[in-house]
Amino acid sequence: MGSISGSKKLKRQMAPQFWGIGRKDKRFVITVKPGSHKKSHSIPTAVLLRDTLNMVTSLREAKSAIYAGKVKIDGVVRKSLHHSIGLMDVIELENVSDVYRLVPTDGKLLKPIKIQDSEKTKKLAQVVRKVTISKGRTQIGFHDGRSLISDTPVNVGDVCLLQVPEQKILEVIKLEKGNHGLVTKGTNAGKIGKIETIEDGTFILPKKVVLSLEDRKIEIPADIIMPIGKEDPIIQLK
Repeated sequence: MGSISGSKKLKRQMAPQFWGIGRKDKRFVITVKPGSHKKSHSIPTAVLLRDTLNMVTSLREAKSAIYAGKVKIDGVVRKSLHHSIGLMDVIELENVSDVYRLVPTDGKLLKPIKIQDSEKTKKLAQVVRKVTISKGRTQIGFHDGRSLISDTPVNVGDVCLLQVPEQKILEVIKLEKGNHGLVTKGTNAGKIGKIETIEDGTFILPKKVVLSLEDRKIEIPADIIMPIGKEDPIIQLK
């Protein structure tokens, strides 16, 4: 009987470029299972350890580390080879002093950067949905699949600075004129600019943002802009 959750492997030629894997080493590579991030926007834990961070040299070593509970994502131990790791996730490894965060850089969708140990409990999470549930309470859904019930006033597109793994909202950064935004996808991924104007969308056209990048201005969909602060990023992104 086949697995109802889909295949556990993927042809290397079909893997995203940001995984950093060799294309001609073998035919298949471990893939991402459904989870917190979209399949096309995340890296499986085993591939991150072996190919992206080069912490281990083989899949066997990756399995040993993961099954032993030596890998933490956002402060939570993850024991799946296929767990999806994506935008703004914080990676800790037992007995390794370096802590990493996945961010868009130089046109790449995801790239690990080293961050200070004091920042490993902080994470930016963008609001992608807001629903009113029983007793008038509000449930907030974030880009990484997590959700929480909170009375904090937020709108879709805003970003919350979370304390993980407790999921406590420390601060809210509004998607509004004057704030700085990080481009999360496309050819400008990783670039930071000032939000000049926000144009409401229609039934057909998406909501758009005019972003000032150094000596030019670009107009891009609002869903690929992550507000990060008034001036400097509220957390380390480079």
